[in-house]
Amino acid sequence: MPETAPPADLPDLPKTRQPHGRAAALAVATGILLSKIIGLVRERVFAYYFGNSMAADAFKAAFRIPNMLQNLFGEGVLSASFIPVYARLNAEERHEEATRTAAAIFAILVLVASVLVLLGVLFAPLLVDIIAYGFKDGTRLLTIQLVRILFPGAALLVLSAWCLGILNSHRRFFLSYTAPVVWNIAMIATLVWQGRRLFAHGITAASIAEPRLAVALAIGSVIGSALQFCVQLPAVLRLLSPLEWKATFRSEHVRTIVHNFFPVFISRGVVQLSAFVDQMLASPLPTGAVAALSYAQIINQLPVSLFGMAVSAAELPAMSAALGTPEQIAAKLRARLAAGLGQIAWFVVPSAVAFVVLGDVVVAAIYRTGHFNARDVTYVWSALAGSGVGLLAGTSGRLYSSAFYALRNTRTPLNFAVIRVALTLGLGYFFSKPLPRLLGIDPRWGVAGLTLSAGIAAWLEYSLLRRAMHQRIGVVDYPATRVLRLWAAAVAAAALCFLLHRHLPVHSFWGGHGSRAAILTAIAVLIPYGALYVAFTMALKVPIPGSLMRRFKRR
Repeated sequence: MPETAPPADLPDLPKTRQPHGRAAALAVATGILLSKIIGLVRERVFAYYFGNSMAADAFKAAFRIPNMLQNLFGEGVLSASFIPVYARLNAEERHEEATRTAAAIFAILVLVASVLVLLGVLFAPLLVDIIAYGFKDGTRLLTIQLVRILFPGAALLVLSAWCLGILNSHRRFFLSYTAPVVWNIAMIATLVWQGRRLFAHGITAASIAEPRLAVALAIGSVIGSALQFCVQLPAVLRLLSPLEWKATFRSEHVRTIVHNFFPVFISRGVVQLSAFVDQMLASPLPTGAVAALSYAQIINQLPVSLFGMAVSAAELPAMSAALGTPEQIAAKLRARLAAGLGQIAWFVVPSAVAFVVLGDVVVAAIYRTGHFNARDVTYVWSALAGSGVGLLAGTSGRLYSSAFYALRNTRTPLNFAVIRVALTLGLGYFFSKPLPRLLGIDPRWGVAGLTLSAGIAAWLEYSLLRRAMHQRIGVVDYPATRVLRLWAAAVAAAALCFLLHRHLPVHSFWGGHGSRAAILTAIAVLIPYGALYVAFTMALKVPIPGSLMRRFKRR
């Protein structure tokens, strides 16, 4: 019989009115969309100046190492451990206790992040030797220099994630998810300013200009991190007002957050380890593998953030504040999971199919410029296609993890994350190293094996999370046949647009395969793909997300 009882430390409370989940998800998605659009502009400018060069490898590897600090102590961990406690205190109208708890968590984050930044700067050479063991000579030295510059910026992003936790708990989603726009703008401004100066004023050799530009970009990233924190801080202080910085570290609520923090911290650490495993296995591959992996992951993160993260982030505070009897709480969670899974699948399935079938169109539209050539497009497409395999599993798994966190259960997602990483490590090594040799292909294509192995592992983790949650609250009513119809609609639309792409008069009409042609091709292929997908899903009678359907009805 399914277990429906909530954790014992969650008392029954009177009902409170909650905002509509779709409206909250829309606010998150809109903020993320704006941030991601600017992020793609940043990556396009980065590709223009760096391509798949040695400096690109060094910067991408260096950026991932301190970014671990943000991911471990930042949004994911705080969302899982801090928001459920803080949101519940506000639901109970215990504002003073909520404020003191927030102040205590901020103080703890400042202390821990400062210590880790110091250790990161001191032990940067050791970190690079572990994470990017395949880097040698100049690439290794440049990566060490960049890591030391970037680490303080990661600490600022941790504090920015604390702001996000406060804002999300008060349903102020838009500001928290648009704040990264200023960070991206700072990096874009640095690239354009310093890139033009270095390449136009006597430093014409790319081998000299690119490392200097990478250092300037790292500094610009730190400045942008500070700006991202500062734009959120005034709104956070107003929500916490009147704020007395008398942090009570021994309070029951702080202990609960810290107690929940460590399993989630380890779980996020395991996920980060998975990403580092990919980078470690990519570092000894031919030059450009690390950069190509990063380029593909940035595109892959767009639907993950827009749909998976948007729905999960919006649902976590609402699920955490679910009140009533154990049976009522279980019913509310089932309803929210069913609605969230439907929203995620409707958008993520066509994204995954597009990555596999039309990935070259997507990659070329974003990156095909400057030093990023047609060969680079094909290389990144191979990694993007592999990541598409596990896209739906990864995004849906986020929502199930949020449901566990709302129930104060942090250990179940941790256990399954460990299994996922173990599988990623084993498959990743085989797919990236021995398999290319067995198939007699260039070792550089091992980068596609890395993303494919991660996708397979994501499906296993999703299956385990789904089964465990259904045992706890009952079966979530979201039929598998509905997802199969989404796959059928997406594959049919992609097949037609693949043929369209192959017969487009790129050479004669659009002037070759340059940046302009790549953008026009994307418009001519991806817009019909989206339209066909909508038409096919309607023909197959798959429910369209409510907000989108209302727009059709208005028209």
